[in-house]
Amino acid sequence: MSVTINKGRFAGGLEMTPMIDIVFLLMIFFLVASKLDEDDRSIEVMLPQASAAKPLTSRPREFVINIDRDGNYFAGARPVRLDDLRQLLKQSAADNPGRQTVILRADENALHKFVVAAMDACVQAGIDDYQVQSASVAPSP
Repeated sequence: MSVTINKGRFAGGLEMTPMIDIVFLLMIFFLVASKLDEDDRSIEVMLPQASAAKPLTSRPREFVINIDRDGNYFAGARPVRLDDLRQLLKQSAADNPGRQTVILRADENALHKFVVAAMDACVQAGIDDYQVQSASVAPSP
């Protein structure tokens, strides 16, 4: 009497050939792609050296504008007029193109128009990275 062995569905139904083909295609793709990357850097080129350029090792200092309750502007601790503030911001933006940050600190009783004028001066100087800070100070006893 002959005995028949049922192998089941799992062992007999899984084809490995398409998976092996996909693995080989992926290997060929990555080998070609890495070879193209090497070709871009294989050409010998003498790059020019800048004599006055220095690598930026630290982030530029933040430009702090303080506005008191009377609408007076202070660049750090030094009092300035709005026109002088515009010039300082333009110079700061020229020294750090696209990287200068400005922090506007206004007294809680300062009129809003003074803060808006300082924000407008930042935009005119080409500085997009500015923020208005408010102080959260505990009341004194």
